[in-house]
Amino acid sequence: MNKLIIIGNGFDLAHGLPTSYKHFIDNFWRNLSENYKEDKIKGLAYVNQNYHRCLNNSTGTFEEFIISLKEYSEEYSYVFDPENYSCKTSDSKNIIFEFRNNFFKIINKSSILNWVDIENEYYQKLKSICKRKKADSIENNNNKEYSNSIKILNDEFEQIKLLFEKYLIENINEKFDFEKNTGNSEPEEILKYFNIEFQDLENHKNLEILAEFPKEDHKSLIEFDNNLKNKQTQNLRNEVESINLFLNFNYTNTANIYIKKINNYNDPNYDFRGSALQIQIHGRLKDKANEMNFGFGDEMDEDYKLIENLDNNEYLKNFKSFKYLQNSNYKQLIDFIDSSKFQVYIMGHSCGLSDRTMLNTIFEHDNCRSIKVFYYQWKNENEEINDNYTELIQNISRHFNDKKIMRSKIVNKSLCNALPQDIRFIKKPIHE
Repeated sequence: MNKLIIIGNGFDLAHGLPTSYKHFIDNFWRNLSENYKEDKIKGLAYVNQNYHRCLNNSTGTFEEFIISLKEYSEEYSYVFDPENYSCKTSDSKNIIFEFRNNFFKIINKSSILNWVDIENEYYQKLKSICKRKKADSIENNNNKEYSNSIKILNDEFEQIKLLFEKYLIENINEKFDFEKNTGNSEPEEILKYFNIEFQDLENHKNLEILAEFPKEDHKSLIEFDNNLKNKQTQNLRNEVESINLFLNFNYTNTANIYIKKINNYNDPNYDFRGSALQIQIHGRLKDKANEMNFGFGDEMDEDYKLIENLDNNEYLKNFKSFKYLQNSNYKQLIDFIDSSKFQVYIMGHSCGLSDRTMLNTIFEHDNCRSIKVFYYQWKNENEEINDNYTELIQNISRHFNDKKIMRSKIVNKSLCNALPQDIRFIKKPIHE
């Protein structure tokens, strides 16, 4: 049976890559004293260079920056506005610091940690503008005001997206060698879940494999297993068809090492895992043919029709579905799920609502036979083991219209595994 491996930001984080929103935003504030004169930075937050000492005590987070700015204001008797996080001279003639991007201010103020929450915040602001427009249209028809509001929101969102892309290029792609790994674990710690080998299912061995699938699939799985019997590993690739499609929602190259190892039939230590291919569904860095797709993708939301009916394309600008049509990625995905039965692996994807339309298409498809979660596991301060399995399956459930089908497809926790967290890539030499 084929596998569809859904990869999200948690997969990058499991490899020690600083790709979370918190990594990005802390990097912004940590380096503001060096970068505040750049145009991309000034579009988000303005610092008056005549008062650049306000940046001296900031050490790396937004909260620390605000504390430092407030102390600076008190020291020189300047006016600090705690609501807008701005600072002016006592006569209000000179702005010392202020946000120039209101959406950026909102997501800093909200202490958001995850990219999916940024996309959700954008969608909430979009809906708020739409609903105000609808309410006001009863008494007047001032469309210009709302057209300006949505354009400003989209422009502010675009500024953040471009800065995030710059961050990933400079701090991920240019710093890490995705061909070389190190750490306490090897990629085989993840690759072992792709191994295809004889399990003797007909004689009731390793029945937990069958337990991951509905009963109507057991016969075909046993037949497949029997076909593996007595076959040499090096010949399997010529006789067994099994495809692993990595549906990568990240912008990095983390999945490449796994795809190459799966397809490396000439490796003397090769374990047969079928073949592998990848779709970077949200785009790649510095790739005009597959640009970054960062926005919202829940057309199942009850308010989406309201947005669509406004007959103004600016409101639809950051909906992912329209970006998917710019290349063949989405068509390749549909062709894959239409072609044969498959099992879904969730590896580091939160399954949040910002990708709801696509995930619903996958999960409720007849060929999707089961959904296996590789959850995040950690120890708290008391050395107690915690995990996010329940949170993940709750998120997954929101992508199903038919909850009975949902319960039949999600693999129970006893048959799932924690995603290994200590595989690392080697950093490139500084001179490169």
